[in-house]
Amino acid sequence: MELLPRLDAAEVRRLDRAHVMHSWSAQDLIDPPGVVAARGSRFTDHTGREYLDFSSQLVNVNLGHQHPDLVAAIAEAAGRMTTMAPGFAVETRSQAAAMIADKAPGDLDSVFFTNGGADANEHAIRMARLHTGRHKVLAAYRSYHGGTAAAMALTGEPRRWGSEPSVSGVVHHFGPYPYRSPFHSESESQECERALAHLREVIAVEGPQHVAAIVLETIVGTNGVLVPPDGYLAGVREICDEHGIVMIADEVMAGFGRAGEWFAVDRWGVTPDLITFAKGVNSGYVPLGGVIVSAAIRETFGQRPYPGGLTYQGHPLACASAVASMRIFERDDIVGRARTLGADIIGPGLREIAQRHPSVGDVRGLGVMWAVELVRDRETREPLVPFNAHGAQAAPMAEVAAACKKSGLWPMVAGNRVHVVPPLTTSPDEVREGLAILDEALAVADAHTA
Repeated sequence: MELLPRLDAAEVRRLDRAHVMHSWSAQDLIDPPGVVAARGSRFTDHTGREYLDFSSQLVNVNLGHQHPDLVAAIAEAAGRMTTMAPGFAVETRSQAAAMIADKAPGDLDSVFFTNGGADANEHAIRMARLHTGRHKVLAAYRSYHGGTAAAMALTGEPRRWGSEPSVSGVVHHFGPYPYRSPFHSESESQECERALAHLREVIAVEGPQHVAAIVLETIVGTNGVLVPPDGYLAGVREICDEHGIVMIADEVMAGFGRAGEWFAVDRWGVTPDLITFAKGVNSGYVPLGGVIVSAAIRETFGQRPYPGGLTYQGHPLACASAVASMRIFERDDIVGRARTLGADIIGPGLREIAQRHPSVGDVRGLGVMWAVELVRDRETREPLVPFNAHGAQAAPMAEVAAACKKSGLWPMVAGNRVHVVPPLTTSPDEVREGLAILDEALAVADAHTA
């Protein structure tokens, strides 16, 4: 009996439509393309069309598809030990935790493993609440922290609406966004100053003695690749220290090389109390996430049980994939490669594209994490599509995406932006190839400008 029978592409798609329920979708209105192969920075659909993956799927395939060394390491680990309950000390779990702690800043020296980024954020705010004895948690409006209950409550964008009312105690505020400043700032330094003043005011009216944590994406991901102005993270750290608030950096997307650092906070020399991670830790080859915990918060649970856990916590196979992934990062200088791709290829390439297209309002990013924000009018900065656009309102962005796909580029489109987030292993020539396709596709957006 063949235990893993191969199906043809038509049967895969038939079974998908009959039995698979997809996330964030009206089930009867979608037609997911079948994928039959993937390698490096490319994948092939059921029609035989190959795409250059400028999305890294969900900005997680940092080492690319089917990295041969990582696949081999997972196969080897499966031969040694596939699973073991979290109450045991296991070789790959211990190794992975030690390696992650070694890469983390400051005294963040312990790791609480989870299955992904959403439950990492769940546990981070639980730790903060228990550590401080407080209940309120502050999070930004332009943010996404995951699809589970508390993580969704933290999320500041429209995907949380369908889950409300939800977990209590979450208060939203505005973070910095220089291009569309909610504070009417005229420079990045002014935006930093005013965003921090706004955060202080929110804390004051909520009662600092009631605030357990401030949760922020070090670099805002799906909601715009918003790189914080210099000084902002240090200012948040100062506010947290002043009021005994736990600072939680959500690095699920920005961590593990994506921003050209092991952790994006390293760029600004700031040490949070907790860092949440997932995605790039092992490129999603096996589900894994976690919370990196400071010494002070670890001490809170030294003699007091931490009330939480998961059956697959620190899964041996997932941890093995993380160990192998980090060793590949070190061997091949993936972090340095990402930094160079951003500084020498992606950033300059996108800025050149912006000069040619009236639809490009802003270009921003670090490492291999960039966004091209599209507008109808550069002077007024009117977005190419409205906030939270659907259906006909979203058509211009759908047209841009379709133009990219027609030429063999799989883009990440979010709101009025095209995010440029290929695998960190993408070659300079492949990046240039993708940028050339994007350059051509933006003519579609230009047709909608004033």
